[in-house]
Amino acid sequence: MRTFSVGDFDFALPPELIAQHPAAERSASRLLDGLGATPMDRVFRELPAQLREGDLLVFNDTRVVKARLFGEKPTGGRLELLIERVTGAREVVAHMKVSKKPQPGTVLRMDGGFTATLLGRWPDEDGALFRFALDDDPYALMERHGHVPLPPYIEHADTADDERRYQTVFAKRPGAVAAPTAALHFDEPLLGELAQRGIACASVTLHVGAGTFQPVKAENLAEHRMHSEWYEVPQATQDAIARLRHRGGRLVAVGTTTVRTLESWSRTGQASGDTSIFITPGFAFREVDLLVTNFHLPRSTLMMLVSAFAGYEHVMALYRHAIAQRYRFFSYGDAMLLART
Repeated sequence: MRTFSVGDFDFALPPELIAQHPAAERSASRLLDGLGATPMDRVFRELPAQLREGDLLVFNDTRVVKARLFGEKPTGGRLELLIERVTGAREVVAHMKVSKKPQPGTVLRMDGGFTATLLGRWPDEDGALFRFALDDDPYALMERHGHVPLPPYIEHADTADDERRYQTVFAKRPGAVAAPTAALHFDEPLLGELAQRGIACASVTLHVGAGTFQPVKAENLAEHRMHSEWYEVPQATQDAIARLRHRGGRLVAVGTTTVRTLESWSRTGQASGDTSIFITPGFAFREVDLLVTNFHLPRSTLMMLVSAFAGYEHVMALYRHAIAQRYRFFSYGDAMLLART
C-alpha cells in the first residue's frame, strides 16, 4: 500500500475561488457528483434525486456560538479570545491572540463590560490553549458580546447575514466554533423533498473546534496529533442506523464531522465523549457509505479524510475538475458527493 506524506494533499487554488459569501440560496450551491468515474456538475437541490428510498442522512446538529471575544489587558494592550469549549458554569477554554501573554491571575477587561480571569494553560501547563473564569454564564456572554468565528480565509468582519448563514437550519446544541459546512446547503424545501422520497434523517453532535482549520505541519502523517472534540450519538440515531442496516439502505454522512463522530462511536462503543480520530488513506470505514462534503484546505486533515473515503486519485481528479470549472471553495463554497471505495 502506498505511503502518503502531507505534500501529497497539496494543490494550487486560485484565491478568487475561495468563497467569501454564501450562495444567495442555500440549495442553489453547486454539487459535484463524484459517485461515478466521470464527474457530473449538478446543483445542490438535485441531491435527493441521487439518493434512494430507504437511505439515511445523518447531520451534525451542533450550533455555532459567537465565540470570538475582544478585550484588553490591564496595561491596555488589545487581545482576542476564541472560546474553544465551555468547561463549567463560568469557565471556558480558549485560544488567545495577544502580543505578550499575561500571567495567570490576570483579570482581562472584555468589550461589553465583563471580565475574564486567566487561570492557566490547558489541558496541562504546556498546553496551547488557556483556561479562563468569566464573571457570568459563558453562553449568555457570547450571545451578547461575541462575534461569529468566521474562518481565517474569510476576509470580512462578521455581519448579521453571517449570523444567519454560518449556521445550519437545524442547528440545536450550542458549542461549535466552526460550522459543519456541508450541512449549510440544506434548506426546508430540500429537507421536505428528502422526506417525500422516503429518505430518512437523523442527527449526531460534534462541537467543531478551531483546530479544523489547522494545516498538518508534520511531513510524516503519523507524527500529527489531532485536536480533540466532544461528540454524541443519541440513542434515537443508533436505532435509526440499526433499522437502516436491517433494510439494506445506505448511510449518507453530511460532512466530515459526522464521519468522525460515527466512526469514533463504531470503534469505541462510546456514544459520547472526546474524539481525536485521525482518518487517513488505509482507514477501514465501518459506518458511512456516502459522503456529502465541501471542498477543503490543501494539506489539511479533511483532505486526508475524503481521500481515505473515496480514493486518493479519484478525489484529486475531482479537485482538478472543480478548479477548472470554477467551483467555489471552503466554508461558504460548493459541495461534492462521494461514495466509499
